Amino acid sequence: MGKGEVQGVPSTQVIIAALNEEEGIGPTIVELKANLASPRVLVVDGRSTDRTVEIAKSMGADVVIQDGLGKGDAIAKAIEHSDLTVDYVVITDADYTYPAEHVPEMIRMLEKNPDVGMVCGNRFSGYQDMKGLNYAFYLGNRLIGFAQNFLNGVWLADPLTGLRVLRAEILRCWKVKSKGFDVEVELNHHVKLEGFGIVEIPIKYRERLGEKKLGVRHGIEIFRRIMLEATH
Repeated sequence: MGKGEVQGVPSTQVIIAALNEEEGIGPTIVELKANLASPRVLVVDGRSTDRTVEIAKSMGADVVIQDGLGKGDAIAKAIEHSDLTVDYVVITDADYTYPAEHVPEMIRMLEKNPDVGMVCGNRFSGYQDMKGLNYAFYLGNRLIGFAQNFLNGVWLADPLTGLRVLRAEILRCWKVKSKGFDVEVELNHHVKLEGFGIVEIPIKYRERLGEKKLGVRHGIEIFRRIMLEATH
């Protein structure tokens, strides 16, 4: 087991990418700490102009400022500053959409299944807050899922989910190429290339706190990343 384990409890590093998330960052961190045993929480901030950094620090999180822009750039920065001697890494969003109550179950699945490298939260099976999702978003995810299955050999019902728990060892050798939201499909493929399986569990999904950032142009970037990954 990794460094920091207490009485047999798996150790965890939490990564949260944030940009102007003053409404959601506090509740997100509180909920994570309530569901995990002494996690290290790292917030990578994209130079927010609101109180995101102030609130994150007041909640006891470590905060680093990313060099560039986009979620992929933030994840790359997070890997540089994370404690990857832990057992598991939790990646989640800062907008309070993903209930942390699912994370312990996701960790237990990894504990019981050594061939599984990542457990993902599936928003399209079991969610209860209909305001959190819309049909266009659902359809876009399904198209991306089909493309990634066909071109990269990775089948996921919710390929762009923002809630993931991974074995830390998988991230130690990952050189992130994506700059934006395409980092999700790059990570999916990286886990497969490392020889691990990926499983999904149904999760609830809440309406986000704050402004939505994912748009149509990001979808184009994501499809481009799937095609680029197919050449590797």
